[in-house]
Amino acid sequence: MFIDSHCHIDFPELAARMPEILAKMAENKVSHALCVSVDLPDFPRVLALAEQYPHIYASVGVHPDYEDTPEPTVEQLVDLARHPKIVAIGETGLDYYRLQGDLEWQRERFRTHIRASRASRKPLIIHTRSASEDTIRIMREEGAGTGQGGVAGVMHCFTESLEVARASMEQGFYISFSGIVTFKSAKELQAVALEVPLERMLIETDAPYLAPVPYRGKMNEPGYVAHVAEFIAKLKGIPLEKVAEQTSANFFDLFKAAA
Repeated sequence: MFIDSHCHIDFPELAARMPEILAKMAENKVSHALCVSVDLPDFPRVLALAEQYPHIYASVGVHPDYEDTPEPTVEQLVDLARHPKIVAIGETGLDYYRLQGDLEWQRERFRTHIRASRASRKPLIIHTRSASEDTIRIMREEGAGTGQGGVAGVMHCFTESLEVARASMEQGFYISFSGIVTFKSAKELQAVALEVPLERMLIETDAPYLAPVPYRGKMNEPGYVAHVAEFIAKLKGIPLEKVAEQTSANFFDLFKAAA
């Protein structure tokens, strides 16, 4: 069985097809999925999915790309994270690719999430794009890693260098690969995936975005995470069953979710 460790099935384009989405998960042996929060106004629909379906989990957080949205406080995040189906804080992090200018608000938001993670003892889901240096620096300054009293978490939809992967793993973080790793153009990322130990790896779709080959360019969904696993297995030259078993075990170990 496979687990989609990061998706957005609450987004309208997927939520409207929920029976089909769930059926495709079952057909492709995807046993669980983590529906990830991107802002507080839409958080109730994320939580509603997790409450409705036993095999769907949820997170609470505000994405770094959402500029004009209510800022969370540590207290808010900790309070919302008390729900038993909320298994993580995020997604959070830094994104200097889509937004330019003074992004100190982004860095402060990131710090808020790390502090909420430490207080709630729920792991972080981190998004970083064109901002890896500041991301790693703030993780260290705020003590996100397990060696500093934090809970660590996952570097989701990883597209950075091996150096960034190693710096993240040194803090106790897992590295999650999405459909991007299956793209022919992603040779550098594939080289990173080859070096990341299976014991530190998660797989995800980031649905509805970034569908893996052979569905590239189409709307993504959790059932397609099996194709990410298949690619990783071929890349590493190991049985698909081993990828499925280890990444699923990693998911439950990190998020402490009930199987």
